[in-house]
Amino acid sequence: MEAYSRCLEVHPRRCYLMKTAGIDFAGDKVFMTPDYLKMMWRRIEFLGTLLKLGYNFIFTDIDIMWLRDPFPRLSKDVDFQIACDRFNGDNNDIYNNVNGGFTFVQANPRTIDFYNYWYSSRLRYPGKHDQDVFNKIKSSWYTAKTGLKIRFLDTKYFGGFCERGRDLDNVCTMHANCCVGLENKIKDLRQVLVDWENYLSAAKTVDGQKITWRDPENCKKPWW
Repeated sequence: MEAYSRCLEVHPRRCYLMKTAGIDFAGDKVFMTPDYLKMMWRRIEFLGTLLKLGYNFIFTDIDIMWLRDPFPRLSKDVDFQIACDRFNGDNNDIYNNVNGGFTFVQANPRTIDFYNYWYSSRLRYPGKHDQDVFNKIKSSWYTAKTGLKIRFLDTKYFGGFCERGRDLDNVCTMHANCCVGLENKIKDLRQVLVDWENYLSAAKTVDGQKITWRDPENCKKPWW
């Protein structure tokens, strides 16, 4: 509700609050609890609806800090682009470790078909969240049949706590991934903001060393 209220302040006619019987979106949902899984799958269903209405979209989790305009780093010739927890250096390699917190999707028959398939696949993988299921189906025969063009985004530009883009001259977004707990994420994202402000206001080097991110303090423990 806080995010919705803020959206109304900035864009009073462009905000939509998802309401679904039996699903409470009002508070923090603990990772992999039943309410968390319901929320994640409702998100996929909703995004599929946007595609059917003809809208391209960027989806971004609320724990992603935007530092630069990401569009120059996105391709207009790809149907579906997704961030990674770990990037292996190849934008086309389906074995990249994806993160669904940041996606850019273009509305067309291929993406509509894929989102329908993705949402229905939750029934074949009960107890799995959308990201796990995506990893299961991204190389399936049906995904290949749709003709979907997928691009995996380089963490150099779309980084996170799992794998940070160390070059602040290039980074577009920073995601508080590989981290559980709202307070932990908020504290370390505040540190990201301080580092970014120091980068913008100071020389790009200190004592001959290029300015980069400090290690997360609250999210430094393995997330599992």
